[in-house]
Amino acid sequence: MKTKTLLAAVLLSGLSGTAAQAGEVVVGEHARQLQAAAINLDTHLDTPALFGQPGWKITDRHSRAEDGSQIDYPRMVEGGLDGGFWVVYTGQGPLDEMGKLRARDFGLKRLGEIREMVAANPDKFALATVAGDAARIKAEGKKSVYISMENAYPLSHDPTLLSYYYKAGLRMLSLVHGSHNDFADSAGTAPGAVTAREGLTDKGRQMIVEANKLGIILDHSHASPEVFDQMIALSKAPIILSHSGAWDVYPHPRNLDDKRLKVLAAHGGVIQVNSLGGYLIDTGATPAYRAELGKIYQSFGGRRGLDADARKQAMDQIAALDEKYGIKKANFDDYMRHLLHIIKVAGWEHVGLGADWDGGGGVVGYEDITALPKVVQALLDAGYNDAQVSAILGGNTVRLIEKVQSLADPEAVKAALE
Repeated sequence: MKTKTLLAAVLLSGLSGTAAQAGEVVVGEHARQLQAAAINLDTHLDTPALFGQPGWKITDRHSRAEDGSQIDYPRMVEGGLDGGFWVVYTGQGPLDEMGKLRARDFGLKRLGEIREMVAANPDKFALATVAGDAARIKAEGKKSVYISMENAYPLSHDPTLLSYYYKAGLRMLSLVHGSHNDFADSAGTAPGAVTAREGLTDKGRQMIVEANKLGIILDHSHASPEVFDQMIALSKAPIILSHSGAWDVYPHPRNLDDKRLKVLAAHGGVIQVNSLGGYLIDTGATPAYRAELGKIYQSFGGRRGLDADARKQAMDQIAALDEKYGIKKANFDDYMRHLLHIIKVAGWEHVGLGADWDGGGGVVGYEDITALPKVVQALLDAGYNDAQVSAILGGNTVRLIEKVQSLADPEAVKAALE
């Protein structure tokens, strides 16, 4: 089973190598004060993939240049991130019984690692399950840990496990990742990919019903456009795209077109803007490049557990490969182009941040969470006022959590918590 590791994130991010610098952003005092007063949430933190790696601790300050990581407690403090949704990610594997059992066990292990991280650092982190927790935990001087699941593959063997995950803190669920599964169709990973089967399966439709009953936010990111249309029609609650971009800025299958952005907003949903370079611009990656990249990935095993030296070796090899093929790097301006376009189309009330840190996100000039204040300043420079910027930083996410949970079935919630 393939898993999203730090190495995989480096492979996806397009941050290695030489690139033209983005336009400079000078962060002013007003932007810093505004951010400090706001609730700052990112809805897709893949950092739990690092929790089990040798020598890696969330409380230590790391460096993207040294080990590829983008989130840790010291950098969250510096960048002003108050927390967000920490991901139970499981790479899509075989849909036979053994594959589903392995996915079940992997998901539960990752869930346990997230909860263990919180329990081991009670002075710095706190589990969050309802909308009001974000402000309360910030006031306590801690970072909030909402839990999400990217790819429902761990639920394939036994979908009723959703209730267990809910009791353990799960509050967001995406049905699919990079490949079709028995819940839904994937958007695919390459421009022009043909993905259409049927959108949602019967199993996927039932999962949406159950998620609605429990007040779990449904996440469309990584699913096909057909799934979006069906999810909007079926869900009784607004949905989220936890880390996606704008199709009309760059037509990548992972991005959402303007027509659907407007539909999302009309249904009260929120899209959180992703910073993975290959989704923002055409990097010029050819089939030959991708083949060589895959060989590097395979040479390091493609599994969790790499030590710092192995991660650095992989990064150096990828940087050399990028230079060989002249791979273009997305920068902060490219990221803001997507963010500002989506705000214009969907409205500021329906936009937030989901950079995909430690899962492939990050661009030149926006390499890790310490650069978050630049987004605040760029939004102010674009003419958005304090209330609007605060909403984008996290207020819209909090509102969505509250709305989805208000539409839950109290009896279903009570049964899950017993």
